Amino acid sequence: MHQPHVPARPVFPINSFDAQRIEDAFGLSGPKWTTWSVMTLAQEGRPMRIRDIAAKLPFVSEQVLGLRLAAMQTGGLVTRTDTRHGAPYRLSALGESLTHVHRALADWSRIYLAPDATAEAERVEDAVRRLRPRHSTALIQVLADGGPMRFGHIAEGIGRADAFTRQRLLRLQADGLVTRTGPQHGAPYMLTDAGQELGPVYATVERWSVPLATQRVLSPPASATVLQQTHPGVPLGSDGARTAAALRRSAAVPSALFSHAPEPQPRVLASLTTPSAPGRVR
Repeated sequence: MHQPHVPARPVFPINSFDAQRIEDAFGLSGPKWTTWSVMTLAQEGRPMRIRDIAAKLPFVSEQVLGLRLAAMQTGGLVTRTDTRHGAPYRLSALGESLTHVHRALADWSRIYLAPDATAEAERVEDAVRRLRPRHSTALIQVLADGGPMRFGHIAEGIGRADAFTRQRLLRLQADGLVTRTGPQHGAPYMLTDAGQELGPVYATVERWSVPLATQRVLSPPASATVLQQTHPGVPLGSDGARTAAALRRSAAVPSALFSHAPEPQPRVLASLTTPSAPGRVR
């Protein structure tokens, strides 16, 4: 009996992607509250003032949200309708295209990390938190290419000091992306199922980052002032230093806002909280 043709699943070798581009893309799209802001603007489909966005996200203060939107504007994710104080924000073309990245991250998380009914924006931010740390992509690529591997070979493969490599491996283990082949001391490291299935995520992120890479090529070398900035995407000119400091302080927003504690739960947009059908888990 003739069997129907089943299209082959796309293959995305993890080590075929530019680790630096992936890292830069996560650095721009991953800071806390970025996903919530983008999804809110996308759902509303219209320019919105800070207070209007804050009304949709009552668990984020208007001040913190204003600082995040200012950084997103500098990064090119949002624009303002004019230059007046308090002018509304709207998504740029780059910000609108983040929808594809969010979908890929949410699908990966739902299948391999947590099949529960987590708010979509929370799920995306959690996924980026796991993938965003510096040199994590390079380490995952090394294990994808040569794993299982012993610690010394991993440190050599990513070209980092032993202390840094150990810290990064511990973090990736805690986040469910790396495991060891056994409990004995010195057992080799290997990727978990979640780590092995990052190819489609990396492919989507790298595709989204194409305009960023093009912009870097066309931009003149950064000045000394820009190189000294302490928070990516925030200029130090005028009040930029104060903005950067405030953004650092905003990192102190309680992580419990995205936890699964029974109370209190944030009131969020229905479309951001609607769970998709659960997938398989590890």
